[in-house]
Amino acid sequence: MGYVAGEKILDDEYNVFVNSSSDPYGYNHFAGTGALNYGLGQTHIATQNANDKITAAQWNALFTGMDNIANHTNDSLTSTAARSAGDPIAIKSALVADLATLAASVAAGCPSATAVSAGSEDRSEVASAVFDTSHIVEDTVTFAGGDEARWFFNAGGKIRVSLTNAAANSTDKDDSVSALITSMGNFDLGANVNGRSGTGDTPTTEATETGYYDLGTGYTTLMHLDESAGTYANNIELKIEAKVSAAHGDGRGNNGEVITFKCSVLLNDGTRTDYTSGNLSSVPEPAK
Repeated sequence: MGYVAGEKILDDEYNVFVNSSSDPYGYNHFAGTGALNYGLGQTHIATQNANDKITAAQWNALFTGMDNIANHTNDSLTSTAARSAGDPIAIKSALVADLATLAASVAAGCPSATAVSAGSEDRSEVASAVFDTSHIVEDTVTFAGGDEARWFFNAGGKIRVSLTNAAANSTDKDDSVSALITSMGNFDLGANVNGRSGTGDTPTTEATETGYYDLGTGYTTLMHLDESAGTYANNIELKIEAKVSAAHGDGRGNNGEVITFKCSVLLNDGTRTDYTSGNLSSVPEPAK
């Protein structure tokens, strides 16, 4: 076996570091197209043909790619110092460990990546009527394809839902709705987790370990809050649900490229029997 101290590396061993799609994963699998929770959409590094000599430039291309990913994931690597012709390459265990570290960070949705500011608002839906017994609204986020959706979440991207109440302080009901909105704060969906930035009120469901990869084609309740104080304590609730357009499968093609959120504010655990899918105005549409 090559690639131990004092021995030459073989082309097929180098190709494992570059292109392996099974554990231990190669660079292309967690940084390139990948599948499911592996892949960031970066340019693939070329593999080598049988009997090819592995050059310092080829090693440096791999090491530079690894360093670029580590700069995003905030991982520390030990095997990627640039090499010149004739230099020894770090022993196999160090390189395999560094590749495994990067692969694990990507699979987890890059949780240690440096946070960035929220982007501009993608969609805004405004209710056309004041709150009485319910507001229910659905909205979608559509990616160019299943791969693009995966790469977004694998890199640590999150989709944010935020609510406002233009009729705050108008009625006791509005006060209760505003209190629930404050308790929710911003609601973010990530690769493997979700969460609210606010605190307070009573969560009947708070599935924080549920993320994009846990969603199916039917709605999953991610957060369900009941107001815990005020005139309408335990009688007004706020619910966030989500689903994807296709089963995740191998994570490619059209898989999961459309994510639909459903936000409901309900009085007395009410369910609108006249609600129809596709509502964007926060009021029930006529039956179709």
